[in-house]
Amino acid sequence: MAALFTRSPLVIGLAYLVTYAFLDWVSFISPITPVGVTPWNPSTGLSFALVLLLGRAYVPWLFIAPMVVNAFVLDLPIPTEVQVLGAIIVGTIYGATTILLTHPRIGFDRTLSTKRSLMLLIAVAAVSTGIVAFAYVGLLAAFGLITPDTLMMTIAHQWIGDMIGVTVVTPFLLILFTRRSILVPSLELLALVLVLIATLAAVLGLSDTFRVKQFYLFFLPVMWTAVRFGLEGVTGGLVLTQVGLMAAMQYGGVDVSDVTAYQALMIVLALTGLTIGAVVNEQSRTQAQLRRNQEALERAARLDTMGAFAAALAHEINQPLTAISNYTRLAKMAVEKQPADTETARTAAEHAVAQVDRAAEVVRRLRDFIQLGRNEMVPQYAGDLIREAISHCKLETQARHVEVETRFTRNLPPVVCDGLQIQQVLINLIRNAAESISSSGRPDGRIVVEADLTDLGRVIVTVRDNGPGFDPEILARALTPFTTTKEEGLGLGLALARSTAETHGGQLVVESTGGGAAVSFTLPTTVLPLPVEK
Repeated sequence: MAALFTRSPLVIGLAYLVTYAFLDWVSFISPITPVGVTPWNPSTGLSFALVLLLGRAYVPWLFIAPMVVNAFVLDLPIPTEVQVLGAIIVGTIYGATTILLTHPRIGFDRTLSTKRSLMLLIAVAAVSTGIVAFAYVGLLAAFGLITPDTLMMTIAHQWIGDMIGVTVVTPFLLILFTRRSILVPSLELLALVLVLIATLAAVLGLSDTFRVKQFYLFFLPVMWTAVRFGLEGVTGGLVLTQVGLMAAMQYGGVDVSDVTAYQALMIVLALTGLTIGAVVNEQSRTQAQLRRNQEALERAARLDTMGAFAAALAHEINQPLTAISNYTRLAKMAVEKQPADTETARTAAEHAVAQVDRAAEVVRRLRDFIQLGRNEMVPQYAGDLIREAISHCKLETQARHVEVETRFTRNLPPVVCDGLQIQQVLINLIRNAAESISSSGRPDGRIVVEADLTDLGRVIVTVRDNGPGFDPEILARALTPFTTTKEEGLGLGLALARSTAETHGGQLVVESTGGGAAVSFTLPTTVLPLPVEK
């Protein structure tokens, strides 16, 4: 198809002239003699498509084609001056119409990708073909080529013929030459063709009495084609239907008066099919756009997730790295003593190795959560998690002279949680509390970690301290990311703790009491049997 547009304008014009003549010759069915007006003029649809596809430079051919065809192809007994004036009427009106459609301000899309463009084409065609019908038939009447009693019938034949040509042929050609995708042959398409043939037989072959009423059977295959294959499919289906209909009427002995009725119904059928096809295409484009928007949102969400992952990783990995640094420094000091304290160095090295493993596990868990969107939820005892978290903070709390206590309600049921994440929350809360107490200069710093059972059957874990508590201005937005009073803090600790608590189906509560601060969160429980807590 693309090779056609690379030809010279003269070659394209001559090709148009030959095709115009051929279409006029094969569609010369049930003419009103001697003027040759027929109820189907596919050449009019070809003229619209020529200018809409290739531009206004081809408008002169719209004058040449009807005059040449009427004089030399159809050989109509019409005076030369009528042929010339008729060609001027047709060329002027259809040329002006196509020029109007191609004007940039109109915004007509020749690919018919929007319902507006299709409706605009149909509306402009209805008006222009009506004007041509009145003007051309009026010219014939003025020269006495038709009688007054056949004037309205001839106008109807001319208008319906041109309108059918535009509504059936023009959309088909526009889509054929502008769309990259074509219909792939399939059993369903073959079935549709067979249904159309059967419908033609039912309408024109089975009965002579109710033929016009049976025409509505055509709506079934045409609507089926429009719904299943959109505008691309229904335009081809309409061309096939029109060709089959005209062939059947030509060789089926249909009365001339019935031809106009059939063609009027064909216009309704074409408008219905085109409208449904345009709606189906628009829906498909909307769905495709929604998919693209969804993909864009997913990409944005992944980027946002990666940002959150980076922030969480920076915050969570900082704790084991700090511990590794402290243990390494302690091991170095123990080795440098005279004599070397090998036991202390060995213990510090073991703790440093454990923190390295812990840092690797933190990275792995965060990565799995980002990729899979899930946590490793297993039943375990809250007391075990709390004691292990305190052991990871022992060096720091001792260095700050802060005492850490635990208070557990007896016979607590096991909780279902991601143990590593809950320990990270506890470590963060304990270290924050120790830093707060140390910065306030209290010599009797104390942190109490409690585990109790709520009325709703959940385990509530609370970290209390006797430090200065939260600043009233900070407390209101303490759980908001990047809210911090530390010079080197990221402000992510409490925000990540809240996110972890919510991931486990609970919530995190921050309080500032007269004697310090308290942060609590809840965890779900399970009735699965576990070893008795020691």
